[in-house]
Amino acid sequence: MTVNRALRLTAGIIVGLSVLLAYFHSQYWLWLTGFVALNLIQSAFTGGCPASWFYRSIGLKNCCDD
Repeated sequence: MTVNRALRLTAGIIVGLSVLLAYFHSQYWLWLTGFVALNLIQSAFTGGCPASWFYRSIGLKNCCDD
């Protein structure tokens, strides 16, 4: 697994989970979805995010590393 795939998986799980929690528990869980969206937008401009640094630190490779 690469860093990019792990980031997509993490974002998808968090968004899906927060939507389910908002539907079944409280709409305040949608704030978590908003946080994930802002983090994705920020990473598009800066090229990095804390989750990608974490995944690299545990040994995952970037998509283009040999």
